[in-house]
Amino acid sequence: MLVLSLLAAVFAVAFGGSALAQEPPPPPANAVAVSGSLNNGGERLVGVDVRAVDASGAEAGRTTSEDGGRWTLELSPGTYTFEVVADTLPDDVSVQGSVERDVQAGRANTVIFSFGEARTSNEVPFYEKFIRTTVDGFRFGLVIALAAVGLSLIFGTTGLTNFAHGELVTLGAVAAWVFNVSMGIQLIWATLLAIVVGIAIGWLANSAIWRPLRKRKTGLIAQLVVSIGLAIALRYLILIFFSDRSEPFDDYQAQTQNEWGPFAITNVGLACIVISIVVLVGVAVMLQRTRIGKAMRAVADNRDLAASSGIDVERVVTFVWCLGGGLAALGGVLFGLSELGGRVQWEMGFKLLLLMFAGITLGGLGTAYGALLGCVIVGLLVQWSTMIINPDLKYIGGLLVLILILVVRPQGILGSRQRIG
Repeated sequence: MLVLSLLAAVFAVAFGGSALAQEPPPPPANAVAVSGSLNNGGERLVGVDVRAVDASGAEAGRTTSEDGGRWTLELSPGTYTFEVVADTLPDDVSVQGSVERDVQAGRANTVIFSFGEARTSNEVPFYEKFIRTTVDGFRFGLVIALAAVGLSLIFGTTGLTNFAHGELVTLGAVAAWVFNVSMGIQLIWATLLAIVVGIAIGWLANSAIWRPLRKRKTGLIAQLVVSIGLAIALRYLILIFFSDRSEPFDDYQAQTQNEWGPFAITNVGLACIVISIVVLVGVAVMLQRTRIGKAMRAVADNRDLAASSGIDVERVVTFVWCLGGGLAALGGVLFGLSELGGRVQWEMGFKLLLLMFAGITLGGLGTAYGALLGCVIVGLLVQWSTMIINPDLKYIGGLLVLILILVVRPQGILGSRQRIG
């Protein structure tokens, strides 16, 4: 038997293989899963080798990416350097170096590689940095506006300051993540399905909570308190059933920047700007030219007069809630893609909520165009502030704007004193 084994080994080596290497070594007893997805600007790389090297320089594990570019390694806890084996990459694809990661048990160990040519220098002229920051601020402001228009329309038609609107943003992003990651649906189609889910959630919230409260003639202060309680309940339900960590989408990870002179933006950032502009222009046209849009403006201006002229106020309010839910869902997906690095967080809507309030207060409470203008200004101020302060503190600028506008001009840029008082 020993002689046969040796002969088999010699035969395998002679023909370019190794009999002993046919079976990979079993994973260690305390193995921890490390995973990732190889995406080159949306192109999923299949059949590419990924290896882990330990602190001594020895290879601790190697695997090959499968369908969707996904790969997984089983490693003992510790610090490793993860590398994409360049020889296994397609000819026109390059990777920007290796990634060092501290692998620990009890947490998600995800490794993301960046593809494309790395920048040779970090020195950027001030004017170029300002232009790029301005473009990024414009993109961020449009995303805030997309999520905030529904909040402003709800206030205009019902008088409700809805503190649970941020959770509509989070639920939309979570729904898109479920469709994309759990069900394997491409993110564009998953986003469309998430918008449908957002519309359904808006309709359900109005039918189950806000319409009964309006019929009972509950005061706006009491409704505001209800919205705060609803926001807290939804936020922690998302935490329980989703995750307490940032979870990535399967698509559009590790985007590389397109550079046109001083301008630099990723394909995802550019898509977010285009989508936001198209949707917001569509909402503006709907408000100005369609019958339901004119009814919404009439209800916002004078609810009683609109009802006496034959407008079905409850039908209009239901439409506004559905519209707000759908826009919030789309805004949540775009916010996760462009601002959170293609990830979903359980409290992302809460982080965005105060900026939405700052934007619609700056532009004018209850006005859709004011929400757009105010949110773009807030987005620009937030991104410009990163040139002076730590980027982790950038949201402070938006909140300072909220305080300042409430002191100086509480009706906002496009609002009126009659709307406030």
